[in-house]
Amino acid sequence: MSGAKRRKYTEEFKTEAVGLVRQSPKTMAAVARELGIHANLLARWCREEHHAETRGTTRVAVKAEAEEIVRLKRELDIVRKERDFLRSAAAYFARERK
Repeated sequence: MSGAKRRKYTEEFKTEAVGLVRQSPKTMAAVARELGIHANLLARWCREEHHAETRGTTRVAVKAEAEEIVRLKRELDIVRKERDFLRSAAAYFARERK
């Protein structure tokens, strides 16, 4: 396994990169090469920006909303497991009393 670390890019950088793609007559691959990033990464940022614009929000807000949904789904899973455990425990003790 390689010891290479992932590079993190600021939201400002991502926004400016997407703006370059939209304003420049160059291809997305050419802009990505100039910025020193992979073309697929730049394409993903463009898709995220387009998706956010169609919803009338920003890419950061969409990402935060998705993270919140994941957190809530995990929490719901935990609560369901607790409920099922308590239900089975109650059934066990109800049988024991008879």
